[in-house]
Amino acid sequence: MPQNTDSYAQQPIAETLRAFEVKADQGLSDAEATRRIEQYGYNEIEEREESLWHRIFRRFWGPIPWMIEIAAVLSALVQKWEDFIIIMIMLLVNAFLDFFQEHRALNALKTLKQSLSHEITVLRDGKFKTIPSRELVPGDIIKLKIGNIVPADVQLLSGDYLLIDQSALTGESLPVSKKASETAYASTIVRQGEMLAVVVNTGNNTNFHTVVALVAKASLEERSHFQKMVIRIGDFLILITAVMVVLIIMVALFRDENFLEILRFALVLTIASIPVALPAVLSVTMAVGALNLARRQAIVSRLAAIEELAGVDVFCSDKTGTLTRNEMQVAEPVVREGFQERDLFLVAALASRIENNDPIELPIFQYIDEHFPDLDWRACHQVQFTPFDPVRKRTEAQIENGDERYIAMKGAAQVLLELAQLSDDETREINQTVEQLATKGYRTLAVGRQYKDTPLELLGLIPMYDPPREDSVHVIAEMQNNGVKVKMVTGDNLAIAKEIGRLLNLEQRTIRSAQLSGAASNELLTLVEVLTTEIYHNLKGDVSLKEARRFASKVMAGVETLYDTRLLEREFLHTHESAIIEMIEEVDIFAEVVPEDKYRIVDTLQKGGHIVAMTGDGVNDAPALKKADCGFAVSNATDAARAAADIILTAPGLGVINEAVKQARITFERMKSYTIFRIAETIRIILFMTLAIVVFNFYPITALMIIVLALLNDIPILAIAYDNTKVSSKPVRWNMPEILTVSSVLGIGGVLSSFLLFYILMQLNFSTEMIQSMFFAKLVIAGHGTIYNTRIDDWFWKKPYPSWLLFGATFSTRILGTLIAVYGFLITPIGWKYAMLMWVYALSWFVFNDVLKMLTYRVLRREGITT
Repeated sequence: MPQNTDSYAQQPIAETLRAFEVKADQGLSDAEATRRIEQYGYNEIEEREESLWHRIFRRFWGPIPWMIEIAAVLSALVQKWEDFIIIMIMLLVNAFLDFFQEHRALNALKTLKQSLSHEITVLRDGKFKTIPSRELVPGDIIKLKIGNIVPADVQLLSGDYLLIDQSALTGESLPVSKKASETAYASTIVRQGEMLAVVVNTGNNTNFHTVVALVAKASLEERSHFQKMVIRIGDFLILITAVMVVLIIMVALFRDENFLEILRFALVLTIASIPVALPAVLSVTMAVGALNLARRQAIVSRLAAIEELAGVDVFCSDKTGTLTRNEMQVAEPVVREGFQERDLFLVAALASRIENNDPIELPIFQYIDEHFPDLDWRACHQVQFTPFDPVRKRTEAQIENGDERYIAMKGAAQVLLELAQLSDDETREINQTVEQLATKGYRTLAVGRQYKDTPLELLGLIPMYDPPREDSVHVIAEMQNNGVKVKMVTGDNLAIAKEIGRLLNLEQRTIRSAQLSGAASNELLTLVEVLTTEIYHNLKGDVSLKEARRFASKVMAGVETLYDTRLLEREFLHTHESAIIEMIEEVDIFAEVVPEDKYRIVDTLQKGGHIVAMTGDGVNDAPALKKADCGFAVSNATDAARAAADIILTAPGLGVINEAVKQARITFERMKSYTIFRIAETIRIILFMTLAIVVFNFYPITALMIIVLALLNDIPILAIAYDNTKVSSKPVRWNMPEILTVSSVLGIGGVLSSFLLFYILMQLNFSTEMIQSMFFAKLVIAGHGTIYNTRIDDWFWKKPYPSWLLFGATFSTRILGTLIAVYGFLITPIGWKYAMLMWVYALSWFVFNDVLKMLTYRVLRREGITT
């Protein structure tokens, strides 16, 4: 019966074979394999897909869709088919855009599933044959060789060794050696060697499945700040509109007015007031931002990620292949006295094979090309070569160079030291050097040569490390200047992480995976462990070592067994989450983490109110990339990472990320200015119309005017997507108190403006039709003036100036509306004289509204509501 994969490494191979009832030289029979497929299922990742119809239906469910759908139904009831068609087009376009974005995002699980879709050599009925890896079952004997993707979790049976690249799964920068009885995980890659293995876990029981489960969990939890903001704004405007429309209908019915006319007017007023075009305008604005990023080699797969990126204040980055090159490089070599660096690298090259493309050996040849281009190591004849294996821990080559004969060796320092027969002092000195290099995260190779019947000559040490990308330091510094805190999250060991952090100028507050997950420490005494075990169990291990120590100290200080354990536990439960959030906020480097840790780090930071970005390149990064508010897949990322990410970088390095942040903040400012404008316009129209009808029993504009006004307001405002705007020097996010306050003040200012004009026109005894036409002209002219109030939080004449596209679009609609009013297209004409008066009046109130805006921002800043 399959069990946890790691447990198989602790038991003998014979016991594993006995448990699966299989012989190593025969394998399973086809009949038994078929039975086990029925028992365990296929070796593939099972996923529960939401039905297509349900995904489509969700597009038409919610407050904003309901109001649009009600408006469409009312249009049909009163047979206003032009209105019905326009409303349905808007509804369907919004639904299509949302559906299309989700469809592109849902390929994450499909790509992960495809990672297991390969063929493998399996032993069945005593014969090797090739089958699809999805048909593997626990107990199958398979052959693994160079280039294979490990198709399931396995225990290695026989053969010399395997060199397995686990970087995509664990984040380790170097391949690891595996020998018989050890386990290997699904979706890792065989770089060297050939061995037989027995399958111990398949499909959803593999370690790989935990990654898939986390991606699926993140997908279910996913809802962007943008989506939440649109819903909140929609609810706010719908509530205002619904209250005002109900009030108009009740008063009109009380006055015995024609019900159909009331219904028709309420319908068009609802259409003009609710934010029908809000999602579309904001989506277009983000699409323009995505196009700008695409020009800079960053492909956006989820539009809402642009808005999220503008507010990112914590940036979590994988190390291997993201901040670093994922290519080993030689550091400063250590040459023993009496030898030359040239000799050291000649022997190291002769103890290697360039055609193997070994990640440990390639840096040696690169170093020679850069520092000793005249060194002709190929002139020496390699008679015999013995590759590295986990037991010998060295490579050897018999060398002939003219009359000279010797053995070239490279490998673990402790192994070559035993062969070198050095003095105790020399041995101690070399060991100290190796330890010092290890503390910096360097992987150190010892190099030596041995002549016949003599001890090994130890020439020196070659330290290696995975260096940072050339632009990483600059990118991190610029992020920090932009108010974004950078954290490095890696599966590599702590020493390597700290050294890379030092090179990248990251602060050296570090933590290991064991501390993050809250594993019990040997430092905790038995008494403390008894007390904390129950707490660990209740919290499912989600507790820091720091927190455990704090409670341990409390116990040791005298709380002990007489203290009410339940009271202590309640205190712990109350404080543990905030303590964990605080701890993760303070830590800059996370080392030795697994995919669950990366996911937990992102999740915890989000619980602390942070908007988190994450970069990565491997399968192990996919859950965190999906969970993050904005996930980046770097240029060399695996398909799984790309599928889970929101933005995919197509050029090496991270330099484009800061440009992406800049573009995101520009896009955010455009969306914010449009949002304030749209809310203000809704308040201005709905509140004025309601008060005029209820208080004065007067309809300031007709139903036809409302429709034309809505079209003139919403269509050209799409040009806001191309407006010039400031770039904030710190993260920006939706501040609903600020947005609602500023828009409400501007909307009420517009209402005051309309009532003053209404009073003046009534005093001058204009006819009802003439007043309605002049109001139409005033609302058209003043409407787009509001966007120049809302586009910056400073005086309207200050930089950045509006783009010519925005100015042209809004000015042309004002001219068009003026011409309609002057010449009376479907309305009563007002002539040029009164049209010019409406222009003067609207522009005067535009300046007054800007004063109102500045006074509002001053109060909000004083109260700390905005900055």
